[in-house]
Amino acid sequence: MTDILTLAPRKPLLEVKNLVTEFPLRTGIFKAVDDLSFSIEPGKTLCVVGESGSGKSVTARSILQIIDAPGRIASGSIMLNRQDGTSLDLAKLDPRGKAIRSVRGRDIAMIFQEPMSSLSPVHTVGDQITEVLRLHLNMSKAEARKEAISLLRQVEIPNPDKAIDRYAFQYSGGMRQRAMIAMALACKPQLLIADEPTTALDVTTQAEILDLISRLQKAHGMAVLFITHDMGVVAQIADDVLVMHHGVAKEYGPVDEIFHAPKDPYTRMLIGSVLKLEQKAEIRLARPPLDTSAEPILDIRGLSMQFGDMKALDEVSISLLPGETLGIVGESGSGKTTMGRSIMRLYDPTAGEIRYRRSDGKTIDLARIEGAELKTARRELRMVFQDPFGSLNPRMTVSQVIGEPLLVNGVARGKELDERVCHLMEQVGLDPATRERYPHAFSGGQRQRIGIARAITLNPRIIVADEATSALDVSVRFQVLDLLMRLQDELGLAYIFISHDIGVIRYMCDRVGVMYRGKLVEVGEADKVCNAPDHAYTQALISAIPRPDPRDRDRSRRFRYVEPAAPNVAAITNGGAAR
Repeated sequence: MTDILTLAPRKPLLEVKNLVTEFPLRTGIFKAVDDLSFSIEPGKTLCVVGESGSGKSVTARSILQIIDAPGRIASGSIMLNRQDGTSLDLAKLDPRGKAIRSVRGRDIAMIFQEPMSSLSPVHTVGDQITEVLRLHLNMSKAEARKEAISLLRQVEIPNPDKAIDRYAFQYSGGMRQRAMIAMALACKPQLLIADEPTTALDVTTQAEILDLISRLQKAHGMAVLFITHDMGVVAQIADDVLVMHHGVAKEYGPVDEIFHAPKDPYTRMLIGSVLKLEQKAEIRLARPPLDTSAEPILDIRGLSMQFGDMKALDEVSISLLPGETLGIVGESGSGKTTMGRSIMRLYDPTAGEIRYRRSDGKTIDLARIEGAELKTARRELRMVFQDPFGSLNPRMTVSQVIGEPLLVNGVARGKELDERVCHLMEQVGLDPATRERYPHAFSGGQRQRIGIARAITLNPRIIVADEATSALDVSVRFQVLDLLMRLQDELGLAYIFISHDIGVIRYMCDRVGVMYRGKLVEVGEADKVCNAPDHAYTQALISAIPRPDPRDRDRSRRFRYVEPAAPNVAAITNGGAAR
């Protein structure tokens, strides 16, 4: 009879037990991470998921002891089990000591959310990578440079021997993130912590970065702790998932179990919010069909916008019907925001017409009017901005922010103004009793509601919403979208909804125009464009969207659009002129 060898169970690479990270405040102690426990196996991917303020980033920073002052680890252990058999409790180390500095970059590396603020603007990318190599591996200058070029080649940065001598501002967003990954992998760490590394990137660039991390993970055999709020990304890359809410672990287990048999109500709500954006909104389904024979309220013809030698808009032609929601989708730099701002006349277009049909039936060209006529037109065309934090004056109360258009246009003042502000706040689901507070006292979703209330003060006919939900958590996102659609029904609004999120476009838009490098490449019904697009660029855009189902990880469908050499790249593919 043969002896059966029993192998000792392999230790996890990282074991976090009962971690508490707290921040002392004037009013007491705030526990950003409260009694958190999890482990990461070598070569595996653990996704930490949750909304803003859930404690995801503080957890990652606690592991490397880089918590912002006055935060500190109050209790718990963070055991790092190295390949040589030694173990180290990172929670017990001095945050400024030599021991933790030898771990950072060498055993555990981190990629941050915003590569532009993580990379030094005054040093070349090459200098920043070689610094890591020389500090931890004692390489000579020449050896470190050679290795840095090899790392840039691994992360697929073109012409790495030239790219090494460039500065961060000379890289695109995707390339900056690749450079951060190269720096993180310089010392072949056992664990890579990625804190929302794809949040600021376009969906096609995001897909490439996720593929790159996955390939490098397999090549180096490293574990990945991936922090995100995007459940689609989680479904595509995770082995295990940790769901956090207000610093507490709500659920922890294998990815398939979390998605297909979630136990906690909060997890079910998160997944439900994502799946809701996979289909048309109920409000839209209940509406009667749009009258396509109606005369357009807005007709854009040959709109062009040039900044120096760069053509941000190249002969864009599209129309908007009364009561319609027209989605404009595309990657960063495609000209979406420039188009919205040109319609609002925040930019003066270089060429083309923006024909707006007023409520009295008279048609005016928004691209040409000036002075009092433009001021009058702007009462009927309003804008909701992308950043709910930056678009509200921090020195004005909410009452002043919402009431300012009424005051400036001489519509209301005194008690009447206050009553109108209260009514507007009720319309957007805010408590009028909070109107004397300042914007900082509100959450991101509430601030965006304040921005929407300000936009509807003057009873406009068209609202241009520029990425109005992109800065919001997924659970708040569909609430704001539902609010916009309810207001559309109540006030008879037409929307131009600018977004890079196909899910949002599918959920609320009637028609969609797809932009690529300043041109409209496809215009059509939202269902058609989102589910069966004609143009190769739209197909590439749709193929890159991560599907929120861990059982559907077929990456073979994904491809990158390569612009053909022929000049006719932007021919409209909906069978004729852009209605």
